[in-house]
Amino acid sequence: MIQTIDPNQISQPDLHNILLTAVAPRPICFASTVDKHGNVNLSPFSFFNVFSSNPPIMIFSPARSGRDNSTKHTHQNVKEVPEVVINIVNQGIVEQMSLSSTAYDKGVNEFVKAGFTQVPSKTVSPPRVGEAPVSFECSVEDVIELAQTPGAGNLILAKVKLIHINEEYLTDGLLDTQKLDLVGRMGGSWYVHANGSALFEIPKPIRTKGIGVDALPQGIRQSEVLTGNNLGRLGNLERLPSKEEIMESLQDLELEDASKNEIHKMAQQILEEGKTEKAMALLMHAEML
Repeated sequence: MIQTIDPNQISQPDLHNILLTAVAPRPICFASTVDKHGNVNLSPFSFFNVFSSNPPIMIFSPARSGRDNSTKHTHQNVKEVPEVVINIVNQGIVEQMSLSSTAYDKGVNEFVKAGFTQVPSKTVSPPRVGEAPVSFECSVEDVIELAQTPGAGNLILAKVKLIHINEEYLTDGLLDTQKLDLVGRMGGSWYVHANGSALFEIPKPIRTKGIGVDALPQGIRQSEVLTGNNLGRLGNLERLPSKEEIMESLQDLELEDASKNEIHKMAQQILEEGKTEKAMALLMHAEML
């Protein structure tokens, strides 16, 4: 049963809830700005992502209030001083980040309220968060106001001028996803912790051209055991194995009297261990029975 909703026929709060719960997890832009008088503001926004590496452009959107249609101090500040520092949020600072989202009066410094270290930037006026694993000093290239109605977004296009990386989050000179321990925004008051068993790898089909699910034998495509994810991983292989490769891959497996479904279950387990070629060989063996 599918529920179909016209966004023009529901309230703005209900639409807001659907969008933020369904489109998740979202990265968090922890933005520090200053107004024309030099007052510092620090606020998080999850309407955020990176959109270009050359030039390096990030976009975030401080939306108008759904309650009183007011604009965020961050939005007001970047129109006065077109600069921002985008600080990245990880598990170690997520509670303080959340506290900084409180609707304090204009002029109140959230660095102080949330207990963060205010570190001077080198190329822009706003300070960066000393506790952040990564910070991006940015110039604001444009502000695109989508509407003047409650909930309307205001796209802030920020060009990266300088990057600060805490070296404890590097491995062999590169940012380490597991060390970063990042968090993402979900719907309501929920967050996601991107670490431990929540992290998994999928080989990127960039340098090679996978055969595709449609090229798999029918018995594999219509398996009662394999999931869509399993088929997607198999379809990422460049070719089907030869008979010689199949026989070589099966040498350490005991398959006597195993049914096709049992072989598919065994292949699924091997596939989930990351041994895609071996799983494919096993499945192809089942096709030849």
